[in-house]
Amino acid sequence: MPDTPVDLFTFSEEEEPRERRPRPPKKKRRVLPAVLIAVAGVLVLALVAGFLYASSLNKSLLQNLQRTEDSMPDPQDTDRPEKQPSQEKGAVNFVLLGSDSRDPDNKSGSGRSDVLIVAHLNAARDKAYLISFTRDLWVDIPGKGKAKINAAYSWGGPKLTIKTVESLTGSRMDHLALIDFDGFTELTTELGGVTVTNDQEFSTHGFHYPKGKITIKGEEALWFVRERKKLKNGDLDRAKNHRKVIQAIVEKGLSPETIANPQRFTTFIGGVASHLTVDSALTDDKIRELAFSLRLPPSQIYSLQAPISGFGTSDDGQAIDLVDEEKMAELSKALRDDTLHEYVAKYPPKE
Repeated sequence: MPDTPVDLFTFSEEEEPRERRPRPPKKKRRVLPAVLIAVAGVLVLALVAGFLYASSLNKSLLQNLQRTEDSMPDPQDTDRPEKQPSQEKGAVNFVLLGSDSRDPDNKSGSGRSDVLIVAHLNAARDKAYLISFTRDLWVDIPGKGKAKINAAYSWGGPKLTIKTVESLTGSRMDHLALIDFDGFTELTTELGGVTVTNDQEFSTHGFHYPKGKITIKGEEALWFVRERKKLKNGDLDRAKNHRKVIQAIVEKGLSPETIANPQRFTTFIGGVASHLTVDSALTDDKIRELAFSLRLPPSQIYSLQAPISGFGTSDDGQAIDLVDEEKMAELSKALRDDTLHEYVAKYPPKE
């Protein structure tokens, strides 16, 4: 036995190792895992941030939204129109009421419905239509006879208003959204003002509204939609201004710059919710489903006027707006069949 230890890693010139595999530098071997860990970390942070953002939006909406238990007509009421196939496929009809009283149980005449709009969302959820009904529209109010359409709110609150709209259009209404005037004012302020195109110059309550593009908020926005006596076409022009401001609020609230700012967008959603009262059937789950299904760009929101044939005077001397029966029948059919795009093509809005 040799006295010196054997060196297992020393070879003579005659004896070479079978294979020598150079090891990559340790730093290079660690680059890929380090990158993967960093990417995974970013993804986790993004998911957490997205979850927190979604949770914040959800909380802002649902905690601020108010509901009422008795604002829709009885679903079993046989006098109501049946739901149409288009509604079974996803089309939705909302009745939007703007009033100086947001008490959904109002039946005493203490509140007035100064804004009445049917908002129709098509089954594809990529188009919406805002249809104004002027407050002086002379219609049949179920159980009351002929009267101005806004009298329905005074006599029977949202429930009778909805039944009146259903009777006039032959279309089933799905949900209610009620907003008070103070809420309307606050919402335009929270958005930093909204921009609309004003068709005619006028002044009211200390505010001046020049013709052209104007930015309005707060009390200035409130009186822009309330004024009608100083407008050329009275109630028709006021209804048009209602739609313009609602559309401007939606466009600004859903604009890329608003959505890209989580705090601003969350504030907007919470602001909308805090000024709304909706029917109890519009549950949290339905709101989420509706929100996730929307494919609605601002350019696909259309503003319409329920058709009138002219103006008249009632037997008791009231100034009234007369329904254009022929065009109303066309509008009603388009609403039921979810073909309002065809109605709009035939009767382009004069905005």
